[in-house]
Amino acid sequence: MADLVTGQDGLRRCSWAGEGGYMAEYHDTEWGRPLHGEQALYERLCLEAFQSGLSWAVILRKREAFRTAFAGFDPDRVAAFTDADRERLLADAGIVRNRAKIDAAIGNARAVLELDGELDALLWSFTPGRRRRPRRVADIPAVTEESKAMARELKRRGFAFVGPTTSYALMQATGMVDDHLHGCHRAAA
Repeated sequence: MADLVTGQDGLRRCSWAGEGGYMAEYHDTEWGRPLHGEQALYERLCLEAFQSGLSWAVILRKREAFRTAFAGFDPDRVAAFTDADRERLLADAGIVRNRAKIDAAIGNARAVLELDGELDALLWSFTPGRRRRPRRVADIPAVTEESKAMARELKRRGFAFVGPTTSYALMQATGMVDDHLHGCHRAAA
């Protein structure tokens, strides 16, 4: 597979974004752009955990159903979910029905509320220094020292489904790192 693809609109993109559609839109408008705010970051934390072992395309297709099922990813509301809510989620064909991931999303909302500071500050404290723009997909790490440190700290604070690979994916999704390939139209100068 080529590292870059040219979309139907003539723009060169990282190959995972494809030639158009919702993956290209996500690539162009969200991935690698700085994201802040408790609710937005909690949503991404949850979605990255649900993606574990699956295709990101699956998660994006189900994103609106996830938002509905998880009360807009409002940590206050999700933290108050009951056993009945858990059963409702397990029966919801619109989302990924994985008990461990659902439990992690609920538990992580509770962990967000127990933080002694803001989720935003905690996550962004692991932002690595500037690095070279990757030229090929093979140049993009799955795990970094920073993502290992983030995962350790999140687990220490009671978060689940936040291993180093998921933490690095979160860093990419929220712009803590910018892994758009050299030559991609979204690559910063």
